[in-house]
Amino acid sequence: MKYNNNKLLLFSLLLLMLGSCKKVINTTETDLISGETALKTVSYNEQAILGAYAATGIEMAILLNATFADEVKVAEFYNAGTTHEWQYGSTDVGLRDNYTATTPNYRVIDRVNRVLEALPGADSTKAGDNALRLRLRGEALFLRAFSHFELYRFYCANYDPNGLAMPYMETPSIEPQARIKMDAYFGKMSADVAEAKQLLPNNLTDINRATRLAATALQARIALYKKEWAAAETFSTEFISGLPLASMANFPGIWTDANTSEVAFRLVRTSSFGGRIGSLWRGTSASAANIGTVTWRPSDEIWGAYDQANDVRFASYFKDEPLLAPARGTRLIYKYAGTTYGTPNENVANAKVYRTGEMYLIRAEARAEQNKITGANSAESDINELRAARITGYVDVVFASKAEAIDAVLLERYKELAYEGHRFWDLKRRGLPVERLATDAPTTNAAVLSAGNFRFLLPIPDPEMKANTLMVQNPGYN
Repeated sequence: MKYNNNKLLLFSLLLLMLGSCKKVINTTETDLISGETALKTVSYNEQAILGAYAATGIEMAILLNATFADEVKVAEFYNAGTTHEWQYGSTDVGLRDNYTATTPNYRVIDRVNRVLEALPGADSTKAGDNALRLRLRGEALFLRAFSHFELYRFYCANYDPNGLAMPYMETPSIEPQARIKMDAYFGKMSADVAEAKQLLPNNLTDINRATRLAATALQARIALYKKEWAAAETFSTEFISGLPLASMANFPGIWTDANTSEVAFRLVRTSSFGGRIGSLWRGTSASAANIGTVTWRPSDEIWGAYDQANDVRFASYFKDEPLLAPARGTRLIYKYAGTTYGTPNENVANAKVYRTGEMYLIRAEARAEQNKITGANSAESDINELRAARITGYVDVVFASKAEAIDAVLLERYKELAYEGHRFWDLKRRGLPVERLATDAPTTNAAVLSAGNFRFLLPIPDPEMKANTLMVQNPGYN
């Protein structure tokens, strides 16, 4: 009898639990924005665009260009042998963990494509929504073009109309997608950024989001990589006219975020959001007496490239740290260092995506390629103006040939744009080798990556190859 009563009690409890579960299942969530309503209003679409910005980054490009080229040398912790020494393949763990560009970029593209699909029918709930709708379309198109351009830089050869680009995604889809020819790929990209430019704000009130000048900068970069020299000159000039070079007094403050001189578009980073860019080179510190592990230090080549006494860039980018024992190596990359050792914002700095110094160098290269070598409005005048803004007591140079001008542009890009994500790709697009000093190379086999080597293109990641039956692997990795 007691056993039967226990069974009855257990059965009653089960019924009660089932009833409670049914109530929970049937209860409408109050804090859930479901698929059908997620992008129902213009305001919700703006939140989605902000989410796309949050997923956008340039840190991967910064680390790749530094470690695959000649900007850094091995320091206290070395676990990047295959990538730093150009021995990677499609299944390499270092690529998988640090340089898989397909996932983050196609994630941004998917987010903005969903906005572009939803925006025309999104409800206006407050004054100004229709103007905002146009801006959001511009931002979505800009981010789509930006992310596709980054994918091109990671995975594609130098521009050839018939060469293979990547899939250009214009609608949300999980279906396999084929690579398309560069001519079509760049046509879509250029159309996106051109339309975006007309819809974006024509001011620099909020450089945390895309502006018309940011779109102009992207156009200048695209033209540079396509070797469309007249267009590169036009777009870079447009940018320079809208945002002059920083004064020598203001230049260091760009990197401590004390000011936003020269910057047309940045990605905000805090200690809790976006990561610590400075931690690419050095771990955070327990205190001033216990400086974090140094992962990469500046190469001897880049350290010696500057007029260290007079060039404002040297002290802005580097530090010879007396607090470090000589046995640890005292030379540090100090760009993006944030606040002092052991403080909450150590290694925290905003990512500067487009700035005026780069535009001067795009224009100088474009002018040199058009044989505008010397005199007014030439490669020479651009290099002299940039150097005069950076180097105390600088004396103008005169270029005698196109080759001399191009060499000067590449040297200045090496110094001006150090640790901004350009060096490896600059050597690739100019058909040049990576050449490290003997003191910078971890082994003799890692001293030179010959011009045109297949490893200037990263392999399409193995998971992408397995998931996308239409994907074609880059040469050398099959």
